[in-house]
Amino acid sequence: MCGIIGATGDEGVLALLLDGLERLEYRGYDSAGVALDYGHDLYRARAATGTGSLADLRKVVENVPAGVTAGIGHTRWATHGHPTETNAHPHLDCSGKVAVVHNGIIENWRELAAKLRETGHVLASDTDTEVFAHLVEEEMASGSSLANAVRSSLREVRGAFALAVIAASEPGTIVAARRVSPLVVGMGDGDNPMGLLASDIPALLGHTRRFWVLDDDQVVELRPGQMRVTTLAGKVVEPTELQVDWDIEAAEKGGYPDFMGKEIHEQPRAVADTLLGRLLADDTIGLDELRITPDDLRDIDKVFIVACGSSYHAGLVAKYAIERWARLPTEIDIASEFRYRDPVLDERTLVVGVSQSGETIDTLQAMSEARQWNAKVLVISNVVDSSMARVADGVLYTHAGPEVGVASTKTHLSQIVALELLALYLAQLRGTLPAADARRLFGKLEELPALIETVLAREDDVAAVAGQFTKTRDFFFLGRHVGFPVALEGALKLKELSYLRAEGYPAGELKHGPIALIEPGAVVVAVATRTRLWEKMMSNIAEVRSRGATVLLVANDGDEETAAEADAVLWVPETEPLFAPVVDVVPLQLFAYHLAALHGLDVDRPRNLAKTVTVE
Repeated sequence: MCGIIGATGDEGVLALLLDGLERLEYRGYDSAGVALDYGHDLYRARAATGTGSLADLRKVVENVPAGVTAGIGHTRWATHGHPTETNAHPHLDCSGKVAVVHNGIIENWRELAAKLRETGHVLASDTDTEVFAHLVEEEMASGSSLANAVRSSLREVRGAFALAVIAASEPGTIVAARRVSPLVVGMGDGDNPMGLLASDIPALLGHTRRFWVLDDDQVVELRPGQMRVTTLAGKVVEPTELQVDWDIEAAEKGGYPDFMGKEIHEQPRAVADTLLGRLLADDTIGLDELRITPDDLRDIDKVFIVACGSSYHAGLVAKYAIERWARLPTEIDIASEFRYRDPVLDERTLVVGVSQSGETIDTLQAMSEARQWNAKVLVISNVVDSSMARVADGVLYTHAGPEVGVASTKTHLSQIVALELLALYLAQLRGTLPAADARRLFGKLEELPALIETVLAREDDVAAVAGQFTKTRDFFFLGRHVGFPVALEGALKLKELSYLRAEGYPAGELKHGPIALIEPGAVVVAVATRTRLWEKMMSNIAEVRSRGATVLLVANDGDEETAAEADAVLWVPETEPLFAPVVDVVPLQLFAYHLAALHGLDVDRPRNLAKTVTVE
């Protein structure tokens, strides 16, 4: 997730771009840059910030002379290429006369880059974005206008993205387009002739109240006081106008009351982006960075997953998948304990570190311990070029974008999906899963965003259920098989957000002690979807009901047999059993979120918690 902005038609363009980028910093903050139109020439300034501040970029551009009447800007959350100035946007073509900013992922950028190099183009960065500048350059060299060049180039790229392009040969013109990723267009009010665009409304508030949204594969041409929207075929269309009455703070949150609510609803996009480009042309799974040979990975005879908190729960799901598909014994460790228990590691051990930030000190230290024993190390991280990514032998990045809320939601789901991809990758390498089965499973992964959307559409129902439990102080969360990590995550979310006592257990462990706490008034939340141990799970539910517990179940749509054993139900669609946690955990996130809100608590900043733990 990155932030883009563009403006044309006023000498205050640069100030507008910089102010807008500051409002978009919640979308990315590892680098930022602008490209400015001087009338038949372009000026570019970029800075790798790494601090969440645009101060570095402001210093670079503070001596820019007057006369800028159009420009584009970008604040980056790296997905392809390290967060360096070289990889910062905007990117230029070979001539330096075309500039592009981009949010999203161009899936086929590697093959496009190879073709461009064959025809003499020199690519200066490691990003997927830069190829688009060179595609536009090729088209314009044959006489195309900027708009025609963008339309033609869009027909060559695959993926989900929004982008904006300027060219020195067409001063005052910005051409932009979108496919899946968001893009809004604005026109100046009253006597203000400006044409505006951004990836989010907050960047433009204060400059206009007139906004339009583009549909997929629509292209907008902006000139001072003019807006023209076409299809890829060049047919003129009328864009959809938006009614916006938000203030800036509400707009940054997408109209949600808080960042956590917004991020819960961003989960379908986060999961889809994590899957983008993973299935290669030969139907194998692709990782992001791999500095270890496939032969070395084939020789692995044991896997350790080390993580903390929600990342640990994602790792628990991965254990089931890796052992089932890759037939590798897999241990899951809390990272803070790993190096102190003298784990048995060698060169045939694979250690997988899971961390949203890639900076979690406990997990980083666990990886360092693994390296001392010559183990192979992979990382699942949401941050490109993090400390963990730099020390690992390979990386699989989640593409969830920045997460402002302290309690993990969209990054947790993205981690589960990334780990499931790793399980498929290892299975393919080891030949333990037929290619047809791997392809079928990947297809099921691609269905998950739509299933998550289905759950999110029922938020009002979940909120109503949460309202039934506002006086409850103690909750027991139960699950079996892959439902157990979901139960742990549901309990953690409730503790983090609502400060209520919530304990997660494997349901089979009830009779080994915890059942002594079950009495009338106790609330048991159980994951009872139709996975492998459903019948046993139902027996455990009968045990707590017979002792007077109130039972809230997560159940598959239409499963009235399960619902008959519940006092309340959170409904979810059915999916591949090993993928069920990605869907089943969502109503538990919403349950915790709404219960916290009913208690009047700040869900974005739970007490005593930090987003990234950097001390032991």
